[in-house]
Amino acid sequence: MRDRVPAVVTAPWSGERVRADFPMLARVTRGNRLAYLDSAATALKPQAMLDAVSDYYRNVSANVARGVHTPSQEATERFEEVRSAAAVFLGASAGEIVFTAGTTASLNLVAQTIGRLRLEGGGAEILVSELEHHSNLVPWQLVAQATNATIRAIPIDDGGDLDLDWLARNRSERTRVVAVCHVSNVLGTVNPIRRIADLAHEVGAVCVVDGAQGAPHLPVDVVALGCDFYAVSVHKLFGPTGLGLLYGRRALLEGMPPWQGGGGMIGSVSIERSTYAPPPARFEAGTPPIAEVYGLGAVLEYLGTWDWEALGHFEDRLVELARSELRALPGVTVFGAPRARVGVVTFGVAGVHPHDVGTALDAGGVCVRAGHHCAQPLMAKLGVASTVRASFGPYSTEGDVVALLAGVRRAQKVFGR
Repeated sequence: MRDRVPAVVTAPWSGERVRADFPMLARVTRGNRLAYLDSAATALKPQAMLDAVSDYYRNVSANVARGVHTPSQEATERFEEVRSAAAVFLGASAGEIVFTAGTTASLNLVAQTIGRLRLEGGGAEILVSELEHHSNLVPWQLVAQATNATIRAIPIDDGGDLDLDWLARNRSERTRVVAVCHVSNVLGTVNPIRRIADLAHEVGAVCVVDGAQGAPHLPVDVVALGCDFYAVSVHKLFGPTGLGLLYGRRALLEGMPPWQGGGGMIGSVSIERSTYAPPPARFEAGTPPIAEVYGLGAVLEYLGTWDWEALGHFEDRLVELARSELRALPGVTVFGAPRARVGVVTFGVAGVHPHDVGTALDAGGVCVRAGHHCAQPLMAKLGVASTVRASFGPYSTEGDVVALLAGVRRAQKVFGR
């Protein structure tokens, strides 16, 4: 992503300057300037996106691909323009982009269509990783139960990197699906997707990537990555909730059955049977999230004004600053040290429950995530039930890190034993 578009901003990145584009950051919480360090849960929304969603409802508010009147034609044209822009964003073609409700919906779609096809007959195997969010684990458990397939986990080492030697040794002709995240939502580990995809393809498996945490931080070129499917949550990409992008390799999409039935995804319908539209319409039954797609279009245009290389260096510095300062505090454990990482710092405070840490941080206007982060297998690997996660965005600042550290000290003082 950092190299995806021509840079407009050429000076060193300033989170302070970008804050002005995000109305939420004008809010005062408990008497403090808001320090939003929960972008991995959902990113904040720029004014341009809010204006686009409002414009749809105020001035268009028509369904797509169903009407001959002017508002419907305008909505349909814009809807497909945004699909094309999303395809460019991911390095795909427009016919390979399916609009869904989010990464979770995308991964369920893949699991219940091509997953079932690949796993039928029993004895098949799905490989996931110990890093996975529940959204890239539970859908595979459901389809495994229905097809008598087996799920195995690619282990991580002590630093939080995947053991690719294990993957190379343990894949086999029984391996039909390899499903991994691009970036861990807990440790920030950046997985080498091209290598993983190559290992999967060598035994005839498909490679499915949860890109929810990857797309907001990294350049994504699905062809270069070599994956077969790549899922994105738009709300983590500074856009509206309730919208996702699913890239699927065209040849695979064309051979997949529909997941849901209804209007918009059919070729012809009789009482006895139906034929189905070609992809991507085949997978977009019912009225789609049109206002949200308008919002995504504005976000993609807005992101095109950013110098992503400068932003990447800035986020890296903030993460390193937070990690080093937290490690210097007595009783604080910072989890993971992967070779490549982005965006997040996950830690625990001895003698203080993560929820209490989160409460103390909230008292100072700092927003973090406290819990198991929908990654309970990884929590078990780390030997904890839950942690605190601070996650950074383009609007983060060194002042946010200072507020984070002050909040941790407050938690130790108030809740520590």
